[in-house]
Amino acid sequence: MAVTNEHAPEATRRDFIYLATGAVGAVGTAAAIWPFISQMNPDKATIAAGAPVEVDLTPVKLGQEIKIFWRGKPIYIRNRTPEEIKAADDVDVGALRDPQPDSDRVQKGKEQWLVLIGICTHLGCIPIGYEGEYKGFFCPCHGSIYDTSGRIRGGPAPLNLAVPPYKFESDTKILIG
Repeated sequence: MAVTNEHAPEATRRDFIYLATGAVGAVGTAAAIWPFISQMNPDKATIAAGAPVEVDLTPVKLGQEIKIFWRGKPIYIRNRTPEEIKAADDVDVGALRDPQPDSDRVQKGKEQWLVLIGICTHLGCIPIGYEGEYKGFFCPCHGSIYDTSGRIRGGPAPLNLAVPPYKFESDTKILIG
C-alpha cells in the first residue's frame, strides 16, 4: 500500500481569478440595481411639499407660544389668554387694513389657539411674538405690527399673517397641513 500525503491545496492563480470575477460581478450587480431602488424614493418636489405635521398642545401653557416648522415655514401656535382673545374681539374690523374678524382666524370652540404662518407679509421676515404696540407680533426689520390675532395694525405689511390649513384631531392635538 502506498502512503500519500494529503494536505490542503495551495491557492492558484485560477482561484484568484474566480474570486476577483465574483467580486467584480457583485459590485456590478449592485451598481445596476441601485437606480431601480433609488427611484422608489419620493422626488425632491414631493419632499419639499411637506407632509402634514401633528402637534401635541399639552405642554403649551396659557399665554405661551411655540414655533414649529411645516414646509420649511415657521408656524406659531399660541395659547391665548382671555385678555388676548378679548383684545382681538374688541377691534373695529372695518378700521383694519386687511379686515378680518378674529373668529375667521381661529376655530370655533378653540378660540384660545391661534395658529399662524410666522412670515411677515411685507418682505418675508420672521416677526417676534409678544412684541409691538398690541403685544401680538412685531417685525423688527421694517416695523410691521400685528395684533393678538395676527392682523396687520401698523407698518408696511399689506396683509395679515397667514393661517395655515389645520384641524383639531382631539382637544390636545392638531394636524397642520
